[in-house]
Amino acid sequence: MLRITTQENAETVCLRLEGTLKGAWVPEMEQCWRRATSDCSKALVVDLSEVAFVDTAGRYLLELMHARGASFVAVTPLMSQLVADISAQSGLPH
Repeated sequence: MLRITTQENAETVCLRLEGTLKGAWVPEMEQCWRRATSDCSKALVVDLSEVAFVDTAGRYLLELMHARGASFVAVTPLMSQLVADISAQSGLPH
């Protein structure tokens, strides 16, 4: 199960995820991401603070989002390591 909440302010669009980013939820997240950034020049922040697990497809999507300029918020050791790995792989800051 994945819950996605979109919050927007003058400078950013934040996608707050809760649950697991896996399976059928990955395309759902991709749709939300594309809708949130389709006609917006605001910075994208993906809040992974409440994410318990990310599968391979979910990780690929996060890598793609990062490559397109998204930044991440992570507080758990698992998500913090995932964000660090994605950032190191791309050479871009998280």
